[in-house]
Order: sequence, then C-alpha cells, then structure tokens
Amino acid sequence: MLVAVIADTHLRSAGRLPAACRSRLERSELIVHAGDFVGEEAFEEIASVGPPLRAVSGNVDEPSLASRLPERIELDLPGGRLGVVHDAGATRGRLARMRAAFPGCAAVVFGHSHVPSHETEEGFQIFNPGSPTARRRQPRHTMGLLHAQDGRLNFELIALD
Repeated sequence: MLVAVIADTHLRSAGRLPAACRSRLERSELIVHAGDFVGEEAFEEIASVGPPLRAVSGNVDEPSLASRLPERIELDLPGGRLGVVHDAGATRGRLARMRAAFPGCAAVVFGHSHVPSHETEEGFQIFNPGSPTARRRQPRHTMGLLHAQDGRLNFELIALD
C-alpha cells in the first residue's frame, strides 16, 4: 500500500498545493495529513484529490475545521499500526514519548515543526514529512511516502523542489 504523508500545509484557501505534491497524492492509495490545514477549503481540496484522507487537527486549524478532526488517530495498515498526531513535543525524548503514547503502533507520523525527520529505535519509528507549502527555515518543500507492505512500514522523504 502506498500512503502519501503530508503535514503543515497552512493553506487558507484551495488551489495552492504544489503540482509535484498533488501528483503524488493522486497516485497514492491513502493520504495521511498530520494537521495544520488551516482552512476548510484546504481540507476539502486535499480530500477531493481522490484517495481517502485520514487527518488530525493542528494547532492553527480554524475552529470549524478543528472540531471535525480528532487530535490523534491510529490506522491499521498492511505493514503495521500507524499513529498520527500533530505536535509530538520537544525533540529531546520524542521517540520514547511517542512510543509510550502510541503503544501497539509500529510508527508515528507527526508535524508541527516543519522540520523533516525520521528516527528509528528497536523497530519503532517516528516520521515528520516537513511541509509541501510552508518550508520556513528548511531548504526545501517536502512530503513523505509510506510503503506499507509485508509487515513493514518504510518511510521515504520526498523533496518537491
């Protein structure tokens, strides 16, 4: 199963997803968004791409959107159980904190920092796809792909520019 992983799109209106991101969303079987769409139109645009969208609320999502989305989710994928949350807290101790917060999950996807990262320890992973639209101080706009198959979750960071 191919899962497109995005976060921190920070779109106040529809129509501003980079073409390189949108094409990967279209080719995926599932889209996971780790929060901070910002507006309803952005949520609807991503939801209309085609594959099912599973998402959590972020700290800057408008109240009408945040009330529709959970703070965290867990998904059963062919490669294992995946947790999703927007803010995973401080860098120090993050991997252990996410392992404790999502027992039974093989990996956790998060956003908030706009800093792409991937950490693994003893078979448990945490992954932040960065942002396809609001890179802040990062050198590139990014997103992730998750290959969920054969009892494994394999993350890939994709630079979009």
